[in-house]
Amino acid sequence: MPPPTLSSDAPSTDSGGLYNIFSVLSSAAAERPEAAAVKSPRPDRLGRRQLSFKELERDSLILAAALREDLSLEAGERVLLMVEAGLDFYVTVFGLFAAGLQPVMVDPGMGLKRMLACLKEGKPSALAGITRAHLLSLLFPGYFKGLKARVTVGRRLGWSGPALSGILENRGRTLPAPAATRPSDPAALLFTSGATGPPKGVVYTHGMFRAQVEAIRQNFGHVSGTKELVTFPLFGLFTPALGLSAVIADMDPSRPGKADPDKILQSVREEGVKSLFASPTLLSRLSARAPGKVPALSGVRVVISAGAPAQPALIARARSAMDPEAKLYTPYGATEAMPLTIVDAEEIARARGMTEQGFGMCVGSPLPGCQLKVIGITDDPMESFGEKDVLPQGEVGELVARGPMVAENYFDRPRESALSMVKGPDGGPWRRMGDVGWRDVRGFLWFCGRKSQRVVTENGTLFTVPCESVFLNHPQTKRAALVGVGEKGRMIPVMIIEPEKKLGKSKWNALVAELLALARANPRTRTITNFLQKHGFPLDIRHNAKISREKLSVWAKRELSADSLGVPDFF
Repeated sequence: MPPPTLSSDAPSTDSGGLYNIFSVLSSAAAERPEAAAVKSPRPDRLGRRQLSFKELERDSLILAAALREDLSLEAGERVLLMVEAGLDFYVTVFGLFAAGLQPVMVDPGMGLKRMLACLKEGKPSALAGITRAHLLSLLFPGYFKGLKARVTVGRRLGWSGPALSGILENRGRTLPAPAATRPSDPAALLFTSGATGPPKGVVYTHGMFRAQVEAIRQNFGHVSGTKELVTFPLFGLFTPALGLSAVIADMDPSRPGKADPDKILQSVREEGVKSLFASPTLLSRLSARAPGKVPALSGVRVVISAGAPAQPALIARARSAMDPEAKLYTPYGATEAMPLTIVDAEEIARARGMTEQGFGMCVGSPLPGCQLKVIGITDDPMESFGEKDVLPQGEVGELVARGPMVAENYFDRPRESALSMVKGPDGGPWRRMGDVGWRDVRGFLWFCGRKSQRVVTENGTLFTVPCESVFLNHPQTKRAALVGVGEKGRMIPVMIIEPEKKLGKSKWNALVAELLALARANPRTRTITNFLQKHGFPLDIRHNAKISREKLSVWAKRELSADSLGVPDFF
């Protein structure tokens, strides 16, 4: 694939000058005022199913005026955002940006207890949400202390504050100028999914958002004036800012594994969608539709898949469901830093042999303006690292990153912020990504999994993605997860397998024999002799794609007693 590009005047996140991310919507509205900015399968409270760029800009500014003037919210305050994907979501988000307020975004699918903890941690001054969100705040008032204003998206049931529909009906209101913010000013608080630890609020600045928009605009093949299917609101947050029409998918974005692929593909065809985002789970569902004379994703020019590593076999299957000239990209990053690298399906196909042999997943080259280094692995705090700490090509280590879209702080978590950042050779701040990987001679990054999930044994360290890929080669393996049982340094590696269908004892024993043969034939997996069968792996709530190996490790420890670890009896 050609190297990624970024213009020489790419935005920085320094504090010079003024910049509000709302300006990207204003620019799109100036260029395409009457074109559809957002289309939704469900109408908003005013009966509309779509908004033009001009209407989205106007409604957002009307809301901004009400938030600042009527509800007396001041720039910099945080507003809990609990609005379903649709027209109201975009109006509310850009209205908050225009007012200089910070939306606090939490995944509702993470479970009530964890979600409430995030809501409390975000310390919002106001709540902009659907009726159920306001009811939740009344049922659990201790988690919503400090609320001084409310905006209801839907029906109000006795609580104070205006409804969004009522605010937007005031079309004659004088539209304010967007709040004067700097690139370094906080713009939003986005909570991590908590897939490998407690969810943490990531502080996004206006400059970070701007850098993300420009990186996506210049490197992911989007064409202004086309339509994009939004399957994940956070990734589609700036679809209108790219000059694209956001077509909201008819699905629950918190449960992509339950999405109806036929509904989604119908929207793609009827709307003439040219680009879409799909987590590996959703991508699998879309590309699994029975092939016909016309590929399932015919007409789509750009597909972006992220949220978890996508196996080369899945990428190949998805690519076969697209037109020959279309592109499929898989970027690497995290809530704290996205995107950092980019790789296309063709490069993944070329790297497939190495991935299946256990070298990890090729995630491509760093975007211009982003720096990635591989340093020695440690679980201890780090104050700084130097060039002497950078590992040579081909050696697996801890990934650290720096760039304009890299967050430097968690909200109100000074300890976690300090642990996650380290001074680099130039004295600047680098983020410890919590991942491991290596660089090849071309400078391409190979992802090998989460640092916290590595299995440290007496005979060396095993990394999840490389080891699992070896066993995913077997045609009966649907999913594989490497976990360790015991204390670090003396862990016993256990490979948990989810077969394509549940196997009885004799067939499972036969499969284990074949898996052991695979393990012994590869130097990276030859120490793995313990296999467990499990159906229904625990997955992350955001993309239904990341495996919760922490939960599986606890399960495996219960399943295996100390004296049963080792090669199964029938060998």
